[in-house]
Amino acid sequence: MGVRLLLAVGAGAVAAVPFGLLLLLVEGAWPPLLRLDAGAARRLHEVALEHPGWTATLRFLSDWLWDPATLRIAVALLTGWLLYRRAWRLAAWAATTAIGGALIGVLVKVVVERARPSLQDPVARAPGYSFPSGHAMTATTSCAVLLLVLLPLVPRRWRGLCWAGAGISVLGVGFTRIALGVHWFSDVIGGWLLGGAVVVLTGWAFEAWRSDAGRPRTDVSEGLEPELTDEQPEPRAYGPESGSRNR
Repeated sequence: MGVRLLLAVGAGAVAAVPFGLLLLLVEGAWPPLLRLDAGAARRLHEVALEHPGWTATLRFLSDWLWDPATLRIAVALLTGWLLYRRAWRLAAWAATTAIGGALIGVLVKVVVERARPSLQDPVARAPGYSFPSGHAMTATTSCAVLLLVLLPLVPRRWRGLCWAGAGISVLGVGFTRIALGVHWFSDVIGGWLLGGAVVVLTGWAFEAWRSDAGRPRTDVSEGLEPELTDEQPEPRAYGPESGSRNR
């Protein structure tokens, strides 16, 4: 178990490398990145000012449908349902991924202390620091939790739509934050990368937990716990015999 958890930590560290590189570029004020951020902010802000109806739609999506509070409530409800189903380990994974991701995001914001875009005639405002985008990071971790937990319950022919929906949500959240002028382009990329690193770390740790319980490795297309469809989703005891499903 110790070796498998060490591998999980290693996988999370590798997944965090792209975020670390981006963080160095942000902290070092790399000129090409600054030009990209400023150019994207300026062009999208012009569109937002010229199309108030479009901007109102973006605000609704960002402040309600894809708001971090909305996504966290969805994960909390899912966690409660998993506890009701007695899927203790999967509930622990969902809660750890969501809470851990939120705390890590806040910590990085406080350490980096990057200012948000300052635009003339802003169409939206947001408090706090800018890097990484909390909306983008929360969307990444929350959509991953919802997707990887619920996939076993979805017929195979519909799973592609689930992946597409999750991807559109994550990308859409990032776009709304840049278009509304409350985040730089690199803030959103940072949120995606850091959220992805959290999911990789906790996902590998969960896989190590499954192996310790005697359950076989799973493909990500099957979700984290295919046994969730069983009457008894948890193994009765840790050991090789617990890998079989209860029918």
